[in-house]
Order: sequence, then structure tokens, then C-alpha cells
Amino acid sequence: MDQAQSVETELERLSHQPPIVSPVLCRKTDRHAGSMSQRVAVIGAGPSGLTSIKSCLDEGLEPTCFESSDDIGGLWRFKETPEPGRSSIYRSLVVNTSKEMMCFSDFPMPADYPNYMLHSQLLQYFRLYAQHFDLLRHITFQTSVLTVRQRPDFSHSGQWEVVTENREGQEQRHVFDGVLVCSGHYTQPVSPLDQFPGHESFPGRCLHSWVYKDADAFRGKRVVVVGIGNSGGDIAVEISRAAEKTFLSTRKGAWVLARMSSSGLPLDMTAISRLTVLLTSLLPRALVNWAAERTLNHRYDHRLYGLQPTHRLLEQKPLINDDLPGRILQGAVVLKPDLRGFQGSGLLFQDGTTEEDIDAVVFCTGYNGNFSFLPPSLCSGPGWDLNLYRRVFPPALERPTLAIMGLFQTKGPIFPAVEMQARWVTRVIAGLTQLPPRKTMLSKIETETKRNMKSCLCPRQAALHVDYIPYLDSLAEQVGVRPNILGLLLREPSVGLRVLLGPCTPYQYRLRGPGKWDGARQAILTQWERVAQPFRTRLEPEPPRPLVLLSPLLITLSTGAGMLAVVLSQCKLTLVLQDLLQDSTHLLDWLSALLWGTE
Repeated sequence: MDQAQSVETELERLSHQPPIVSPVLCRKTDRHAGSMSQRVAVIGAGPSGLTSIKSCLDEGLEPTCFESSDDIGGLWRFKETPEPGRSSIYRSLVVNTSKEMMCFSDFPMPADYPNYMLHSQLLQYFRLYAQHFDLLRHITFQTSVLTVRQRPDFSHSGQWEVVTENREGQEQRHVFDGVLVCSGHYTQPVSPLDQFPGHESFPGRCLHSWVYKDADAFRGKRVVVVGIGNSGGDIAVEISRAAEKTFLSTRKGAWVLARMSSSGLPLDMTAISRLTVLLTSLLPRALVNWAAERTLNHRYDHRLYGLQPTHRLLEQKPLINDDLPGRILQGAVVLKPDLRGFQGSGLLFQDGTTEEDIDAVVFCTGYNGNFSFLPPSLCSGPGWDLNLYRRVFPPALERPTLAIMGLFQTKGPIFPAVEMQARWVTRVIAGLTQLPPRKTMLSKIETETKRNMKSCLCPRQAALHVDYIPYLDSLAEQVGVRPNILGLLLREPSVGLRVLLGPCTPYQYRLRGPGKWDGARQAILTQWERVAQPFRTRLEPEPPRPLVLLSPLLITLSTGAGMLAVVLSQCKLTLVLQDLLQDSTHLLDWLSALLWGTE
């Protein structure tokens, strides 16, 4: 039974049941009258765990974080040898989202950090974050969570019994008022090796990307990489610099985007904005897909390069890779269709072709989430199958005191979205925000899944997908921190225009409401300065520039006019209107170039 069917069944069963009431609402007065703070277990000290600890502290809760390893960082902590049950990354991994877009909302990354950084530098940022907010004292290291179970009086108290095991193998039982699961979902690699006939007699090496660290072991070899997600693209490119020949096998293809946008700016800083959301909502989706795809194909023809996917650009996450098209152009990477099977040392593909004398096969075929410590009633299958309201709360619980953090997919940075989840969840546990009735939550899940199915053909992806800015705004509305754009435009136009037209940086969600940060305004005003800072390693005298105060607005208007000009040019609409738009774009581009850096 797929998720949509299970939701419909549950809706029918709950048609006459009463709404969920937050258990701590009745204890809220006692807590504020001086009784002990509610205790919350945070499972995992990666980025989700760190921001969850901070959010607990912000709401007056008492967090205890259990981390199975001896350090913070989770996925982003590189280790030479992968450890079972933990995430693993390769040595050269670079983030796909830029520093201004991916940072936590009240702690900008240092200005001298590169816009796209290596995993080790991101880990250092997490250390700075934990030190600044004094989070480490709330973390118990080398302690694994064995089970999380409702207490007998859960329907009244909402409390959980958590059993942990320390490094000496000693078990301990704890009682918590809430549980935040931040253990990640890249710990159980999925290998389809058994699906391919003949693999038993293959003399070469087969491994999952979870094991891969660098290309040294593949020097001079003939290698097949299976899967064209971000890891598959990165690993194929890296191996191709050492191997004799590298083949990249893909079932569906992919749209490939570079991290760099126009003028060398970070792609997400120019693409993820409220202006973009507005324009794409006003224009027909098919038209936007067509125009954007043609723009990408002008850079390199995806069909010619063997990359042409079976889906439209806006339907699935694109592949972020700066080097793959160039390696294909040089013949270092050869695109192949889906793998069919093994024939001795050769591999057979779906189009009937064979590649002989293959030395290694690297499967970049994803992961299953593993939440085996949760009650079987919540998680009887892979973690992806968890039924979650707003991708956070299991609606099956009588009391909303357990939340799954970060179990979603979006076309945007993950950390700000997880941080917003944590700010919302802690307010629910603290009794400051109430969830809707269970029937309403299930109906919302069903509606969102059906809507996503129109673009995501895979039911699992449809259940996981959220639209970045609308998702952030919906949670921010619950927390009381959604930017009041009209008010900003009236009170402080310089900030309001940047929020409305500029990149949707996380600082926008610290301008007002609970957790308001006094530095948010200045962070927004100086965000482009931090983008430019790491480039300033070879300064030259700059020509005099006219002083104009609204340069950010002109830059943004130039982007919007450019988008409309592209769409109109692809559609061959009224030439007069097209010429006017292009003329205005050229003028604004010229003005923006003159005004760069005057914020």
C-alpha cells in the first residue's frame, strides 16, 4: 500500500475522532510558575541536532543530545574509514549551496569563507556555531539510542522512555517530555547489485559511494559509475581524472547546472528569491520549463551530450556539477544507459551495448533512512515511508511530542529549513503552538502528495518534496516570524526591497517575532559584501562610480527583466515588447555593473 492509500484509509478511520491537543498546554502555567523545564531528547549532533538544541534553549526547554560518535558534525565530519550505521562522505566533497543561503539565520558564516566550501570548512562553521551558543555542554557523546517508546501514560503526559547505551555498553533509561530525531538518513546505503544477473562472476570490485573516499584506487582502471545524482556526478568526474576510462550509467538522465550563475555569482543567490517564485507562479509551468531548458541547452546540448532526461527541468532536482559537461566533451566520461547485467568482466547496458574489461563498479544509488529505535507503529519500513505532517510530525501520535527533523527534499539549502522546523517543533512541545486535528493533518498530507505527484512520478519523492520558500513561509507563519514585506516596504524600503526582490537568505526569518535577532537587518544589507569578500585577494584600482542608492533594486529588476525577456524571446511574442524589455535589461545591466559594490 503506497502512502496516498494509507492516508485515505486513516482518514476514513478518524472521521469521527476528536482533535489532538498539545499535552503541555495544561502544564504551561506550572512551567512558567517555576517548575522544572520540560526535558527534550535530541538524537544526533549533526547540523539538525545543533540547531534543535539551540531552539530548545530559546524556548526554555532543557535539551539533552545523544551523539553516538565522539564529535559533532554528522554527515559533514569526514573519516578515512566509513563506520557502519553512520554517514560517510568523500574527501573532495564541496557543498552545493552557497554560504549566505545555507547558514543558520542568526549566525552568518565568516565573510572570508568561500561561497562554496569544502566539507572541512563547513564543519568548522558548525564548531563556531556550537561554541558561540554554548551547545556542547548539552551533548552526551559516544552514547547510542537503542529504543524510544511511549510511556504507559503517554495519552495524558506525552512522555517518552529513551534507552541509551554508552561506550562501555551500559544501558540507561531516561524519561523525556519530547524527542527530536536528528540522526540523519544517509546511513544505510542501497545497493541494487543483487538485481543484476551475472554479478556473482564479476572479477572486479563493486562498491557503494558510501565506501568511496578518493580516486587513488582507480588509477589506470576502467570504471563504471551507476547513478547520476550529485554524488554520482562528482565521483564520475573525480575518477575520470585518474582512470583509464570512466563510464557513467544513468536510467533517466539529468539536467546539469553549474554552481556559478551570471557574472560569476552563486547560482542559488540569483535563482532562489521571492521574485522568482512570483514570476514562475504567474507564467505557465510548461512555458517556464521550455524557456529554461532551452537556455540550458544553449550552453551545452543535453541530448548531444547524452544527458537528456526523461523529466522536465522543474519536475525534479537538477544535477549540480561544474565539470561533468567538460569531462564528457574531452571523452574522459562516457554516458551509458541503465545497467542490465554482468557478463564476466564486461557490463551489459539496456541498449544492448557492452563495455569489456571493467575493473570496478561504483553504485551511487542512494540510501534508506534508518529509524529502527522508533516504535514499530511509526516506522515499520524504510525511513522514507514515514507519514509526516509538514514533513515533521507523525499524525498517528496522540500527543505531538516527537518530531523527525530533516526528512524532506527541496530545491534549496537544507539547513535553514531544518532550523525553521526546529523553531516550530520546540514551540509545539513548549505548548506555545498547537497542531490541527489529526484528520486535518492527514488531509493535508494527502493533498500535498497528490499535488507533488503531478511533477514527481515516484510516490516516495512526491511524499518527501517541499517547495523551498513556500515551505519556509508556512512554518514561519506558525512560529510568528514570517517577514511582513508590506510593513517593511513602508517602514524601511531598503530592507523590504531586498527581502521581496533579492535572494531569500535565512536572515529574513529573524526580523520579527519569537527569536528576533537585532543583527538580521544588517546581515541582509551586507549579504552581497560577504559574497564578494573571498574574491578580494588581488585588488586593483577601481574607476570612479556614480553614487546611486538603489543599486540592489536595479540589479534585481535587471534579473526579473532578463527572465521575462528570455521567455518572450523563446515564444517569439510581440517584437516591439521584446525589444523594449531587452533594451531595459541592457540598461539595467549596465547600471548594475556601475553600481556593483555600492551597498
